[in-house]
Amino acid sequence: MLEQILKKQFPDLRIYTDRTYSELTSFGVGSAPVPLLAEPETPGELSELLAFLHKKKIKTFFLGAGTNIVGSDTPFPGVMIRATGSYFAHISTDGNQINCGAYTKLPMLCSAAAKAGLCGMAPLSGIPGSIGGAIRMNAGANGVEISKFIRKIYGFRQDGSQWNAEASEIEWFYRTTSIPADVFITEAVFEFTPGDSAAEEKAIAEEREKRHLREPAGRSAGCAFRNISPLEPAGMLIDRCGLRGLRIGNLEVSSKHANYLLNHGNSTEADYISLIRILRRAVSEKYGFYLTNEIVPVNSSTKEAIEHDTPTPVVNVLYGGVSSERDISLQSGACVARALRNAGFKVELTDIRKCAVTPTMINSDVVYPVLHGGFGEDGKLQNELEKAKIRFVGSGSVASALVMDKVASKRLLDDIQLPTAPWAVISRNNRDFPEKLHFPVMVKAPCEGSTVGIVKVSSIAEWDDALDMIFKYSDELLVEEFISGVEISIPILNATVLSPIEIISPSGFYDWDAKYVYANGQTQYLCPPKSLSQEVIKTAQEYALKYYHAARCRDILRVDFIVAPDGTPYILEGNNLPGNTEHSLVPMAAKESGISLEKMTSTLVYAAMKRSGEPESGGGTGNSGEMFNKIMINLARWLFRFALFMSALLLFKGGVASGVSNPVSWPLLTGGTFLIIAEVIFVWFKHLEKK
Repeated sequence: MLEQILKKQFPDLRIYTDRTYSELTSFGVGSAPVPLLAEPETPGELSELLAFLHKKKIKTFFLGAGTNIVGSDTPFPGVMIRATGSYFAHISTDGNQINCGAYTKLPMLCSAAAKAGLCGMAPLSGIPGSIGGAIRMNAGANGVEISKFIRKIYGFRQDGSQWNAEASEIEWFYRTTSIPADVFITEAVFEFTPGDSAAEEKAIAEEREKRHLREPAGRSAGCAFRNISPLEPAGMLIDRCGLRGLRIGNLEVSSKHANYLLNHGNSTEADYISLIRILRRAVSEKYGFYLTNEIVPVNSSTKEAIEHDTPTPVVNVLYGGVSSERDISLQSGACVARALRNAGFKVELTDIRKCAVTPTMINSDVVYPVLHGGFGEDGKLQNELEKAKIRFVGSGSVASALVMDKVASKRLLDDIQLPTAPWAVISRNNRDFPEKLHFPVMVKAPCEGSTVGIVKVSSIAEWDDALDMIFKYSDELLVEEFISGVEISIPILNATVLSPIEIISPSGFYDWDAKYVYANGQTQYLCPPKSLSQEVIKTAQEYALKYYHAARCRDILRVDFIVAPDGTPYILEGNNLPGNTEHSLVPMAAKESGISLEKMTSTLVYAAMKRSGEPESGGGTGNSGEMFNKIMINLARWLFRFALFMSALLLFKGGVASGVSNPVSWPLLTGGTFLIIAEVIFVWFKHLEKK
């Protein structure tokens, strides 16, 4: 019926009803025949076809070269479209640019560019798919992605309307893009760097030979899953789960490369779903990653069927905020979200502007704050999450408030007797230079981060101007003596101390410019440090861990030090939500320890998932709220014991007054005795508590 309708509407359109997935895809998986395949030859014909199908609400599936497609065991309820005409496979060169049809094979584009003396795509020359599919999935190999060369993309929307976009308008991720799902890509413009044609052709030949040697022979759809990270490729994870060579029906995990599935003949979609489920479940159980399929299913319910077997946690990443560190938070949050997505988590990324619990937070398995400064780091948001019993990454509200407050941190460090620079507190009403300190000093706003609200003061002549500058951040300021030495930062993940990072800033002070701008020169990061002995490093790590536990932190903390010339590590401050940008210190130290950002972030999510969501009691020393609670509990306990004792006396008195021969006296005397025994039990319980 549908075939006749299409033939009547489009008499010149090529329509097929006898094709199979074995013919149309490199994988050949899927037992159902393709009911309708339409092959428009021009953009106009494609546009009219799409508009007609959209108007009639007929489902469509865009089929390119079919190199990463898994077919279906049930007939597709619509029309499959493959644009194979000469227009969609053209290649034309104009200077440094090449205009290329979407059905052109990627290896052909690489060869054409090389012959024209346009270089750079040789690392991608072994990828067998079409240009349209390669663009949509941001195909890559050997550290190079196709998005590097794209300048403009053309296509049509599902309703037949024209669509085009500059490459800069598209978000390019690892093996995916922000190109709308209903866009049929028809052509693209690429731009290259001129180079040596012969050298590029040689590089292409070498890449194809390498790919031939490392890829298994046989029918496949290429890599079955996206790699989690360079440190955790999917094939390695599957192999380490002992699943190399596993077979379901005629579908096998390749013995040569465990991220390839080989179809040995007549494999079904059911075989594929069963095998993929086993692989995902095994990797999830052993490594905590949720492998993301790189093979595209024709059947829209296949993805849901696979993921239903191993549900993926939902993480709400919070970033942005309203503090002076908003821009850095946006960068950090985007990096965390990308890492969690690479690890297979479902991520909701929220730019939070006020300290309040949202429905998205409530409906997530874990909230992951990546907020620097303000309510996100000072414990206010954590307090709201605790009241709502929502699990979240990072320290609780009390520990967050303590670590964020540089003055409170100084008091804690003094209480637990860890070395810190001599310090004092000044206010707007008392601006005098502290008598016990000596220049130079650092003046700091107590509750800012990323070196915001910090200035170095070298003499009394600079004092008033410096205070005027910093008092705009706070009514109370911390003043500490400047210690000249080696600056290091020590990250802690889940109570495990990582390698310190030595920081060598061009100005000698690790300020905003040294962290993010580099106007005064590039900051050097040495991990592990080169200027310190192992003994000093070990001591600093011990101090960092003691501070972490004393402040009752959890999950993640970065502790900053200055190591004096005599080798003493002085703690400057802690950071309970450190940055996660490309220049951030914690990911740098984690990588040195063999921990990818994907592994680091997923580990923190799992740590949060283990918690109940209940608020934790306060940390630190001298917590007045905690002391008050203890006093009230002890008071209630003594009042209860006193009431029991008085009741016992009254019962004894009543029993004695009733007389020994009176039947009522014995229950009264027994009750009094029981209450006296209860008091003895209370004393015993108290004794056990002290052990």
